[in-house]
Amino acid sequence: MKIAYLMNTYPLPSTTFIRREIEAIEGLGHRIRRYAVRAWPQALVDPRDRAERAATHYLLTRNLRGLLGAAVREMLGNPRGLARSLGPWLTLARAARNGPVRPVAYLLQAAYLRQRAAAEGIDHIHVHFATNATTVAMLARLMGGPSYSFTAHGPDEFEEPERLGFSDKIAQARFAVAISRYCQDRLIGLARPEDGSKIRVARCGLALEEFAAVRPRWTDTQTLVCVGRLCAAKGQVMIPAAVAALRGRFPDLKVVLVGDGDRRAEIEAACRRHGVADRVILHGWASNAEVRSLVAASRALLLPSFAEGLPVVIMEAFALGRPVISTHVAGIPELLDARCGWLIPPGDVEALTQAMEAALLATPDELTAKGAVGRERVARLHDRRALARTLWRLFEEAGAIRRPAFADERAGASTISSAGLADQV
Repeated sequence: MKIAYLMNTYPLPSTTFIRREIEAIEGLGHRIRRYAVRAWPQALVDPRDRAERAATHYLLTRNLRGLLGAAVREMLGNPRGLARSLGPWLTLARAARNGPVRPVAYLLQAAYLRQRAAAEGIDHIHVHFATNATTVAMLARLMGGPSYSFTAHGPDEFEEPERLGFSDKIAQARFAVAISRYCQDRLIGLARPEDGSKIRVARCGLALEEFAAVRPRWTDTQTLVCVGRLCAAKGQVMIPAAVAALRGRFPDLKVVLVGDGDRRAEIEAACRRHGVADRVILHGWASNAEVRSLVAASRALLLPSFAEGLPVVIMEAFALGRPVISTHVAGIPELLDARCGWLIPPGDVEALTQAMEAALLATPDELTAKGAVGRERVARLHDRRALARTLWRLFEEAGAIRRPAFADERAGASTISSAGLADQV
């Protein structure tokens, strides 16, 4: 059975968990073909991400001629498949309310993906996130392409779910994966009643062998580390006020922000306003190894998010034996509680300050105990090897029921050779 993964933008610093997932499935002896809509335009820091980019085939990036050629071939060689996709495509285009250009691009990408998958013998496509890439996979399926499934993460996907056409995407999919029970409940609420059984929980996984618990030096540091894109949802803009409130009692307090994004200027302004520019360090993006080193050298991970799915960085901190301060949103309480850290309401600067103070005052034994609980939970719930086995079983089940969904799926749908496709990229 040949499986492909399809992503929107891939790889980028925040998709390490997808790379680990693919690696784990390949570790079972299965080759995974990588597709993505576009390449990340910025420089990649991690060498493994750079290698992953070289292994990924892009539908949109530097592929205008390929897309136009695919559209012509689909109209001439697979008119019934193309016609079958137009009704659902129009429904999704109207719901998305983002103008005509993107929906047309999705249709072109779907034609190209169908033909590419046929040329490479792909049986099933798995997509991460229920956004445009899942739209492309669904349209390709309606044209007569391979079956598909997708993993939903949240929280952005659930902000305006009607724009993403969840019910249609779930209905056409072989199955849908939720990364947490919270996410599963949301998906079931968005699916048609007869499709609820398609939604399975498969929690994101870590390469635990890369996260040997590091012996802490709790008494030597008052440093907290926050890892994530600098954006409104992550809540980093609240950190300077909390640091200002604590600096008198903790003269060596520092918070290192690892990542970058569109709220960098706002966070820098907050640091200046609170007089803590020397204590809140904006590190920028870092490689996976650097992130592990920074978290391992810290007292705790800090993630005061307003909206999340279930952050992989919390799993990483626990795998390193470090407690976590984060918020009571989405799937986070399924992993984090008082036994392994501090759970606070989102947007509450006073609660954030109190949790940071508690972490700074905690004894080495208390911190060690919290870190040990977190490590045990990650090993039990988020081992990527278990995730890979679960996903492959679902792929096999999808393959076992694979059959022509449409009368003309086996006849009349044009394909071209892999060499012919490669010539057009």
